Amino acid sequence: MTKSNRSVERSMEILEVVSEIGVCSLAFLAAQTGLPKPTVLRICGTLVARRWLSQSRNDKRYRMGPRFPRMQAAPVLIDALVESGSSPIVELSNTTGLGVDLAASIGDGRLEIVDTTRQFSLHGIFPDCIGYRPSPFRSALGCVFLASLNEETRNRCTTRLMATLTGSDRTAALEYPAKVDSIRKTGFAAREKGYWGRAVDYGGVPTAISVAIRSGAETVGAVSLVWLAEQYETDRVVAAHLDRLRSTAEIIGRQLAAEHPNLLLPSL
Repeated sequence: MTKSNRSVERSMEILEVVSEIGVCSLAFLAAQTGLPKPTVLRICGTLVARRWLSQSRNDKRYRMGPRFPRMQAAPVLIDALVESGSSPIVELSNTTGLGVDLAASIGDGRLEIVDTTRQFSLHGIFPDCIGYRPSPFRSALGCVFLASLNEETRNRCTTRLMATLTGSDRTAALEYPAKVDSIRKTGFAAREKGYWGRAVDYGGVPTAISVAIRSGAETVGAVSLVWLAEQYETDRVVAAHLDRLRSTAEIIGRQLAAEHPNLLLPSL
């Protein structure tokens, strides 16, 4: 009988947990596998280096990486976008001094935040936003993504999304068509004043501006600058940093198209 390789077995156990759960902390992986944290940390470090796992720079959690072998013929959008966008959003954040969120299309006109540079100590805003799905009609990310779609697709997505909305979200959805022309004309969207989609225990109320990311002919996501609403007026950030934000979106889109020409996109 061939003796098994324990290191390989441990790596596979970790990959199986991350693949099933989606996003995992070091403590969670240690609890699920029964391995000591130093062992999990060492194995995850190796898997991150090979890009079979990705690690969020913000909360240090792990997810499946862009180089993990998959059954699909083309890479998953989220993995590819994180890979292409990681360095550009850090550079943008360092240049502007603001937080940066990167969001990927997940289908039906929705986005999910897949990477961020937010740090509470630097930006004063709640940083644990990876995995969050911002409002299509109240967030900067959601508004600019929908506006970047062609009219037929946008109307179809809007109709589906409105079916389950109530309260302020529904009001924003009904008012959204009036925003589209402005967003398409200026090329960016701003977060609805006072909107913050989740209850948090710390950090001030944020605001944001966002532009869409296109890979070839397809809109694949959006990127935003995020800051404390009390710190700067939106017009000031637009004047100072909109060109850099647009340039970052273009860089990410070009790199995505060059490295992943056969990318599988979620259905709209």
